[in-house]
Amino acid sequence: MSKEEAAMHLLSRFTYGYNVKDVQQIQKEGLEKWFFRQLQAKGEDKELEEMLEPYADALLDNRTVVQKYPRGPRVRRMMLDEGYIPQDSVDNKSKFYKAAVKNYMAEKGIHPEQELYRKFIATKVLRAAFSTNQLHEVMTDFWFNHFNVSFTKPQSATFIPSYENHVIRPEALGRFEDLLLATAKSPAMLLYLDNASSKAEQPKAKNKTGINENYARELMELHTLGVDGGYTQKDVSEAARILTGWTNYPMNGYGNTNFIKNIEKSLNNPKNPSVIDGDFIFAASRHDKGKKVVLGRHFENNGYNEGVELISFLASRPQAARFICKKIAVRFVSDDPDSTLVNEMAKTFLESKGDIKKVLTAMVYSPEFWRKDNVYSKVKTPFELAISSVRALDAQVENPNRLVNWVTRMGEKKYYYIAPTGFPDKSSYWINTGALLNRMNFGLSFTSSRASGVDVDLLELTGYREPESPEQALEVYAALLLPSTDIETLKNRLGPLLTAQNLQQKVEKSSGGKMQMMRDMEKEKPNSKQRLNDKKSNNAMLAQVVGLIIGSPEFQRR
Repeated sequence: MSKEEAAMHLLSRFTYGYNVKDVQQIQKEGLEKWFFRQLQAKGEDKELEEMLEPYADALLDNRTVVQKYPRGPRVRRMMLDEGYIPQDSVDNKSKFYKAAVKNYMAEKGIHPEQELYRKFIATKVLRAAFSTNQLHEVMTDFWFNHFNVSFTKPQSATFIPSYENHVIRPEALGRFEDLLLATAKSPAMLLYLDNASSKAEQPKAKNKTGINENYARELMELHTLGVDGGYTQKDVSEAARILTGWTNYPMNGYGNTNFIKNIEKSLNNPKNPSVIDGDFIFAASRHDKGKKVVLGRHFENNGYNEGVELISFLASRPQAARFICKKIAVRFVSDDPDSTLVNEMAKTFLESKGDIKKVLTAMVYSPEFWRKDNVYSKVKTPFELAISSVRALDAQVENPNRLVNWVTRMGEKKYYYIAPTGFPDKSSYWINTGALLNRMNFGLSFTSSRASGVDVDLLELTGYREPESPEQALEVYAALLLPSTDIETLKNRLGPLLTAQNLQQKVEKSSGGKMQMMRDMEKEKPNSKQRLNDKKSNNAMLAQVVGLIIGSPEFQRR
């Protein structure tokens, strides 16, 4: 493998995409030096910070978010409590009610939850496309998928932006145990997997909610040990008992006064103290005080610290080391990583007490990482395809949510994967006939219309030297987007399509999709900035050639 090929391999694994300048820069800096700089994640991102300013609310803390973006039921309660509307007018299908809600929210300066979600997803696109700390962004995405929560559950949805920004991102390159504990205590996870309502069995209590085992089960199966991690249903039940009383600080604005008072009274109880830590509460009165045994380890009645001990115990198991390291290897090496590599990574994991940086370093220094059959062995997810297109073409993202619409259409609806497993990280999940057609359609749309939400000047990439034919354009842009690809193979594959008429419409028809929404976007009245962009020199021939390259199997791989 040449130094250039090694540089591209590193970039394809640890960034969201690259261009020719990136390949040159990493060779100049030195591959090893670049990798260790990325591990530190301390690169300046002033331009990105400016881009994020319109979406600043996505970075708010949870308590501010629930005040500014209250859930629909809370808005309704506020309106009724203030006498803004009569009880009998509450009807989600009524135009009067919808108008009343809109007016009330405008008067109070509060906003719909969906507005927060759009801002948050926009920041995801911008960070992935433009952050200098690419490895940090990639690992943040990896860990979010590992500790998946979903917008599909309303109770936890509001807390997801803070979950990624303030729980996962700060720990993405730290120690696994710290990350595991942080996710366990976050409102998004506590509500998503129902541990917030889990409490010790109280036979005389009127409310018989009792112990909920959902989080304890996923803590073992998905977050640490894996489905073959050697635990039993009894271990799950015992772990759930240990985690009783782990809940979130009430932030919905009503009905929790007595609960908070009781917690505050017991904070200094020497025998059975409760805990308030930011948005997390350990409610001692809800905790199961009996003895428990998990995987042969005995846990005495030790309140909040019992749960912390359980988290530490599970995070340090050999089964957890192997399970976590295999997932990392699948993400960065191949769909079926060599067991020798996984074992070496797991050994580093245990010796370093879960130091994620050291695990990644062990992986990169292994022969398996650089094996020829592992190079370009992974298939890009729709999100990776979209962002790598932006980065490869030095494009500007004018409307992140339009780009997200394409990602969704290609089969990846970010933050809406309903199962706690997260999206599968296997090529077979992302590739089928319909998906390939949608990816080709995306490529053809990317440079030819405003519906993609990006602005790119194709001639600028060539120093304003316009190729004289589609064949020449293929050679020129393939050298920019796919510098290591055999050009003759690419010509044979794409040649017949270079001059095809109405190609995008034909691809769209074959995929069975509907482009009306996208076409409506193109008809929107452009602002002055967009009118300037429309004058740029992306003629139909160049747009079609570049679109075909983006949609090609070669560009789909990383």
